[in-house]
Amino acid sequence: MKKIFIGIDISSKTLDICVKIDGKVQYFNIQNEIKAIRSLFKKYASVETVVAMENTGRYNWNLLEVLACMNLSVYVLSPMHLKKSLGLTRGKNDKVDSLRICSFIERNQQESRPWKPSSMPIKKLKVLLAERASRIRMKGQLARQQHDYKLMKSLGMDKELLRLNKKLIEAIDVQIKKIEADIEKNIMADGTLKEKTELIRSVPGVGKVVSWMMIAKTEAFTSISEPRKMACYCGVVPFDHQSGTSLRYRPRVSVFADKPMKSLLHLAAMSAIRLKNDLSIYYKQKVQDGKNKMSVLNAVRNKIIHRIFAVIKNQTIYKNDLVLS
Repeated sequence: MKKIFIGIDISSKTLDICVKIDGKVQYFNIQNEIKAIRSLFKKYASVETVVAMENTGRYNWNLLEVLACMNLSVYVLSPMHLKKSLGLTRGKNDKVDSLRICSFIERNQQESRPWKPSSMPIKKLKVLLAERASRIRMKGQLARQQHDYKLMKSLGMDKELLRLNKKLIEAIDVQIKKIEADIEKNIMADGTLKEKTELIRSVPGVGKVVSWMMIAKTEAFTSISEPRKMACYCGVVPFDHQSGTSLRYRPRVSVFADKPMKSLLHLAAMSAIRLKNDLSIYYKQKVQDGKNKMSVLNAVRNKIIHRIFAVIKNQTIYKNDLVLS
């Protein structure tokens, strides 16, 4: 029997599954539950099977928990990568999406990176960071609502609504602090993560949140082990834009990036250039030379990433010797 390819379209309650064997296609629809998943996949555990799915966050958990215990090649695909690879398409539904995922991994298995289960501390870290991000979004939405209460002044409701709003924000602040304390406790309980976190925070401008996100996004520097790849992932690397001899644009960063990570690196860069260190000297000299401030700031973000990976690779604390690089 030839290699079996399986594409899975995931929703909160169901899984649409496309199985391709020797060019023949079968479709299944099962509940997104561990028992149902194990029952279907156990018959493929004894043959060479490739399984692919999109990354849908927590909806993947049941599926990945089962597949981690089976001898299968598993790939978790970027939804954006999959979408851009399809070209011109018409219509979509869950059944068609499962076939498209199956066909994608059949064509691109060699270029794709196999999925590996995360360690328990990393899993906990990712969950806590997702919960923290959710509450920060809630807090931002509540803060924006405060501006609308002025419109209700004529109704005599503005003060009461503002009071309720502030109570909610205070409650969310308490929860955010609790989650952050749990994140720090989770990291400090693991010797390897604790050591890497201390190394990362020695880099100018890098604080707790950046260190947490770096650990989570790189799977403790195992899934992304090169600074250039991380810089590309974060959207701080400028790319050329030209065609022939007539169209030539200045290099610019790509819109395809991890926006939250890029925002955190921006804050880290802003902090770094205000401190007394080599990055601050670099920024001031480049601006004095007439360089665009945002371009130089983007270069500082790139340098921060490279310094983080350097301290991890060398296992040494970053030394701020004020030498321009």
